[in-house]
Amino acid sequence: MSQSSPQPERPSPCRPRDRRQDLYPDRPGTDDSLDAAPGGAPSPGGKAGPDAMRASDAEREAVVERLRIASVEGRLTFEELTERSEAAYAAVTRGELDRITDDLPGMGAPGANPAPRQVQRKFSAVMGDCTERLVGRIDGPLEALAVMGDVQLDLRGAQVPTGEISISATAVMGDVKIIVPDGVSVVLSGHAFLGDRKVNVREAQPGARVPVVRVTAHAVMGDIKIVDDEHHAPFRRALTDWWRDRRPPG
Repeated sequence: MSQSSPQPERPSPCRPRDRRQDLYPDRPGTDDSLDAAPGGAPSPGGKAGPDAMRASDAEREAVVERLRIASVEGRLTFEELTERSEAAYAAVTRGELDRITDDLPGMGAPGANPAPRQVQRKFSAVMGDCTERLVGRIDGPLEALAVMGDVQLDLRGAQVPTGEISISATAVMGDVKIIVPDGVSVVLSGHAFLGDRKVNVREAQPGARVPVVRVTAHAVMGDIKIVDDEHHAPFRRALTDWWRDRRPPG
């Protein structure tokens, strides 16, 4: 009896990319690697070093609170606060948590001077364009109005001591685009009449205490979009990730 020739092995379906690999590129990607976390190789006898000890939920929340205080003191931008908060919730070991705050002073250190206050809070375009990248301290609501024009607000470089921004956006035969950092929570309300209201951001981890952007959007024959950095410039983001993956370690 003749034997059938072996069939070529089919590649397994691609698994979704673990977000923690983006936050901690040095960590091995296999599940078994969680037993040997970076930053602290197991000591003789099989016990993990201090950096490799598993972090608790309480320790993650403590780091997030420390980041919030650093933002209030003017040490972190809105984008940095969001990125580090997300990294804190994704951290597995104490060593990873320590690296998130290793460039921040200890609790009780003298506060840094806050960023200058964002004086302009109303942005409008009537048959024209308005593009603003906010870098000041936002401690009040913002307004965006587009009438047969385009308004674009970039919030990534702003300082938000409260961790929350409220925006009233109105588009009448025009477009309003709001760019937020990756990982924020967006709460959208309002209505649209012959127009669109869209949110295109990556969802935050359930239960994570991340910065919030609240948008009251009213669109009349116009569009209002809230996008994060990943969806604002996908080609540039893909090119950056490709270059980072090609760089040699170390």
